[in-house]
Amino acid sequence: MNRLAEAEPDVRPDHSVLPRSLATWLGSIAVLAALVVGLIGSLYAGHSKPGRVDRWFVEPTDDSVRGPWRRVALTLDFLGEPAGSVLVMVAVVTGCLLLRRPRAAVLFVLGVAVTVGTATLLKHLVGRTIHGPGNLSYPSGHTAFFTSLALVGALLATGRLGLGRAAGMSLVLAAALVAGAAMGWAQVSLGAHYPTDALGGWCTALALIPATAWLVDRTADARRREGR
Repeated sequence: MNRLAEAEPDVRPDHSVLPRSLATWLGSIAVLAALVVGLIGSLYAGHSKPGRVDRWFVEPTDDSVRGPWRRVALTLDFLGEPAGSVLVMVAVVTGCLLLRRPRAAVLFVLGVAVTVGTATLLKHLVGRTIHGPGNLSYPSGHTAFFTSLALVGALLATGRLGLGRAAGMSLVLAAALVAGAAMGWAQVSLGAHYPTDALGGWCTALALIPATAWLVDRTADARRREGR
């Protein structure tokens, strides 16, 4: 009986937050994103004006968008502020716990904390400012936060739906692109960031969320093996 039990495969559901089919591809993207973050940061370190790439898109001001679109931009901006982000995180973590996905809840909290914390640290290291001294801008923490939420949600959906590599990567990248573009647009339209700041925040999330998901899985799997 013991031998049969040892030979019987583990049929318990896989609650991994980083689907194995996407691990290699997302790892490569994470490395590339980290290089982009470093490259942009080195190009604009200590600057206080928009660069050439920024001027291709828009000259950031505090009234680049008006009317109903301004309300949309302000709503998105609020979601990245401390009060708004806490509300979002509480709702997401509560949903994960109700669905009995504690590992997903850990990834949401840890992934967002690592990404936003890194973005904040990079702001002080790069020293790029907008609208005067003290207004550190690179990379955009709002864009990093919103992209992180989208990435984690897409990873969990990929695993829960059992999507293959092509469909899973399409979902993850599309979610990250939509979330990053939406928040990046809001930040640039409100004059809070340069376009390259938003790109840096987007790439910061792409670099750190896959790595954090891998770490969460490794830690949880190791504890599960010890519990056996």
